[in-house]
Amino acid sequence: MAPTSNIRLSGLLCSTALTLITASAALAEDDEVLSLDPIVVKQRDPIGNAADRATSIYVADAEIERAAMGDLKDLFAGIAAVSVGGGIPIAQKIFVNGVDMLNLAVQVDGVSQNNRTFHHVSANAFDPGLMKSVRVDPGVAPADAGPRALAGRVVMETIDAGDILEDGATFGGQSRLSYSSNGNTAQGALTLAGRSNGFEILAYAKRATGDNFEDGDGNEVTGSNANLTAGLLKFAYEGDQGDRVELSLQQAEDNEIRNFQPNFGASTRGFAPYYTKRRIASLRYESGNETGLWDPSATLGFSDINVDRPSDPFGDSTATSSKTYALTLQNDFHLSDRNTITAGVDYQVRESTVTATWTNGETGEESKNIGVFAQARLDPTDRLSVSAGLRYDWQDFTGQDFGQTGNAFTDSPSGASGNLSLVYDVTDALSLHAGYSNVFGGYDLEDNFLFFRDWDYSALQSSRARNIIVGADWQRGNWTLGGELFKTNIDNIRGVAGNTVIANDFESKGFNIAATYGWNSGFARFSMNNSDVSFNDAPAESFFLVDSGTPIGKVLTFEVQQEVSAMNLLVGGSVEAALSNDNGVHADYTQEQPGYAVLNLFAEYSPPSLNGLTIRAAIDNVFDKQYADRATYGNEYTSDVITAFNEPGRNISVVATLKF
Repeated sequence: MAPTSNIRLSGLLCSTALTLITASAALAEDDEVLSLDPIVVKQRDPIGNAADRATSIYVADAEIERAAMGDLKDLFAGIAAVSVGGGIPIAQKIFVNGVDMLNLAVQVDGVSQNNRTFHHVSANAFDPGLMKSVRVDPGVAPADAGPRALAGRVVMETIDAGDILEDGATFGGQSRLSYSSNGNTAQGALTLAGRSNGFEILAYAKRATGDNFEDGDGNEVTGSNANLTAGLLKFAYEGDQGDRVELSLQQAEDNEIRNFQPNFGASTRGFAPYYTKRRIASLRYESGNETGLWDPSATLGFSDINVDRPSDPFGDSTATSSKTYALTLQNDFHLSDRNTITAGVDYQVRESTVTATWTNGETGEESKNIGVFAQARLDPTDRLSVSAGLRYDWQDFTGQDFGQTGNAFTDSPSGASGNLSLVYDVTDALSLHAGYSNVFGGYDLEDNFLFFRDWDYSALQSSRARNIIVGADWQRGNWTLGGELFKTNIDNIRGVAGNTVIANDFESKGFNIAATYGWNSGFARFSMNNSDVSFNDAPAESFFLVDSGTPIGKVLTFEVQQEVSAMNLLVGGSVEAALSNDNGVHADYTQEQPGYAVLNLFAEYSPPSLNGLTIRAAIDNVFDKQYADRATYGNEYTSDVITAFNEPGRNISVVATLKF
């Protein structure tokens, strides 16, 4: 592979801290550390130095740890290229370079997720406390990313027994307790793990309850209270030769009275109960053989998101389900220790259904997709890395049969996808990278809550995306600098006009820049993302951009941290900011998106007399700023049209973590 000393932009955008360490009481006596450097995570990735990982965003271990009692916004805090809006977990949606997560392949424990559900509710409300690793591949995704990786993918792996147990230990665990003043939110989580003779078991449970929080102006934000239950159960067996079989089962429930549109602020439409449940099951086999031409792996999985609204102000009831069944069989051909080819086949069934008082029984849509793929990751020279891949997908699509006549619309689109990524180390300090992909998307499923219409599918078209990224990174001494230009075009994104299915075109283009200065016990880091989006070749407001992207504009992050070893203390702060943004829409009901800057401070203390205990205290939104995150829907509308879902005002929180 190309020299690993050249730290690329992926690290910069994932809280790069070249030498930063954070004290952990459970590890302090062994002089071990929990690193904030995402390069450490990247080095654990068996193909982390492949050319198609050049722009990947790795979330650092310490960031996952600190988000454990938070949400997706906390998980991606400090990464300007990834924006999370929505205000509360069940409404939070991820946007990568301004592109909606609906257009990315999302995988949890190797299982593809169905991103489709109600457009006011997220289908991807994941609990950060479950996570072992998180990676975002923006734009150009490899062929083995699975189907519909139109603008990249998001990959999440949950914790297993080895992440909890010390070397040689057969039993252990971790408990967390937290309290947040704004909303009086209390949380508790417990993880237990054991292993013996190659067998492993892990159990995790979490409970969160609280009241509505207040925004920066002291107004109660209705529908914001916490009522979450989450759990994970994992079994595994690992043989002496490294072959591993793993079964993972997880579930999360959020049952509460929310605003009628949960991602909006209060409105005259009132409130409704939202009962949401997410389930993921994954069965995986990995051979553990990292040499030779036979290194097979297999993943069989299921994911399901249910959003039920038993009653609403209009007397209606709705029950929705979005399911995915997925199977992937692949083999890694190790041509040498520096060159591999991954080839295989994947099969995916996606279903989106609704049963409601306003439909004629259960109705919905289904797609079945089979794909074959091959991705070569090669190092022709010591300074050049190349990754190139091809895949072909065949899709069978069945539209809804609204009248249940047995004459539902069916079609079978198919198409090829290709990608190419290059990394060239000009010098030991300067690295250049570029990537391009052309991706077949087929037909997407529609929003579950829109199946009250009898669709005319005659204008439905197969989607296709084109992505290009060009960038450079430079490192010398304590400094690391980087930047990249990106552009994503997606043709034929599914939309509606009355009862007719239509096709729309979407584009996001812009740049990322980052700078880091690190020293022996701390770091300072700045990153910025500029994403300009257009819809059918023109500026657009959030209403038209639903399911494709959001008007991000310019967002910035700044972080600084310092370890005080003599006091077993880590202190730091961050600023999250967005510049005011005129997205080009000048309707009389829109306004310039307001800018904001929010300061957050924290301190972590590890009492030397209490082995295994870490206490973290934080003040978020120190100056009580009134704002809605830039990725939250509708912050360009005037208040008489939409009340945006504001973020919490000043919040003081304490988290105690005990490892045993």
